Amino acid sequence: MATYTVNPDAVEHARTLITARQYALDSDWGEIQPGAGAENAYLDSHPWQDYAAWHLGLTEGANDETKARYAFVYGDLRRVHRSGLIACVYRAAEWRHKAVELAAHDLLQRLDARAGIA
Repeated sequence: MATYTVNPDAVEHARTLITARQYALDSDWGEIQPGAGAENAYLDSHPWQDYAAWHLGLTEGANDETKARYAFVYGDLRRVHRSGLIACVYRAAEWRHKAVELAAHDLLQRLDARAGIA
């Protein structure tokens, strides 16, 4: 099983987006999660550093500037999705990637507080 570290640049990027209210509260993550085509299109016009900022996990041992390096996407490459953060929490908890789980959980709490969700 792959192991992951938390991507601090992604955490900061998500915090910045949340502060700027660049988020979606109600979305179907299965429908909105970016697929390979959307990721490729994004990479055609953005550097790898920008792509990486959308992924809370860094795959240990994978080469930088490869899709295999980045895991736990939390947004649609434009804004944070609450459902994306929930998916990150769930998936990280399911596979016991505790640091990523806690980072995603913290971001979810931050988003909920910003959005006034009690």
